[in-house]
Amino acid sequence: MEQREYERFTPRMAVQLAAPHTWVASIYPCLVGVCAAAVTSAFTSVTMAIALLLISVLMQSAANTFNDYFDFVKGADSADDNVEISDATLVYNNINPRSALVLAIGFLVVALAIGVYVIIEAGWVPLAIGIVGAIVVVCYSFGKTPVSYLPISELVSGVVMGGLIMIASYYCMAASWSWTCLVWSIPTIIGVALVMLTNNTCDIEKDIDAKRKTFPAIVGRDSARTAYKVAMILWMISISSIIAIWFTPGLLICVFMILGAWPFMKNLWNNPMEPESRIAAMGQICTLNAVLGIFYSAALLASWCLNLII
Repeated sequence: MEQREYERFTPRMAVQLAAPHTWVASIYPCLVGVCAAAVTSAFTSVTMAIALLLISVLMQSAANTFNDYFDFVKGADSADDNVEISDATLVYNNINPRSALVLAIGFLVVALAIGVYVIIEAGWVPLAIGIVGAIVVVCYSFGKTPVSYLPISELVSGVVMGGLIMIASYYCMAASWSWTCLVWSIPTIIGVALVMLTNNTCDIEKDIDAKRKTFPAIVGRDSARTAYKVAMILWMISISSIIAIWFTPGLLICVFMILGAWPFMKNLWNNPMEPESRIAAMGQICTLNAVLGIFYSAALLASWCLNLII
């Protein structure tokens, strides 16, 4: 049998597989966790914050790459799926898919290496959280019935990326545990879950053909969009409520948050979430995560600054 000739796997392709435009889903919860810890505890470490940020980005890069690899080898991805060329490296380039698999494993290995420092400084708790995260990253795309093929995929991505990253970041920075941190992670869970819900709502037809039973594929586009709108409202309410109850001096920032986020929320509200609007919708939800993440973090820090002055 004649061996197939592949193109050279380049650094540019590796970056595309890591999908930097989606990193906000890991940076957002990490940033909130770091800021919450800075406000509520005496322990702070810039080195620890950088390490946590790198681990979060590497874990998400691994998840993105694993997902692209398994979707490609299963034939779930094609050039007809309304994705940007830079967002479908294996589809638009004749490269050995094993290169993507090795890259994904490499991201996890580097994250683990940086995690050694975190474990030395913060103990076994972040190790346990990291192991759970790594297992979910692999199970999300791998196996006979991966998590990404189930109606819980949106919630799982939200809890793992939005919840565990925020909670682990808080614990490592504060050197202590707080049950209220679970409540503070609700906005980050919603934000990350909406990234996946955006993708899956736009991909309903594709997912049905691939026998994926995502939440939108089961309930239909209209119901999925209704759930999407409710989640956006709860997202804003949860941030404002958390700031009002625990970080009251930063409440003024929430006013600017609503004004700043409104244009992006309006665009998402009116987006039909169809295959043709997928690229725009993904850009809008990632931007909204960045905007609300910055304002949420700013409100936390503002409460700390105003408390010092008062």
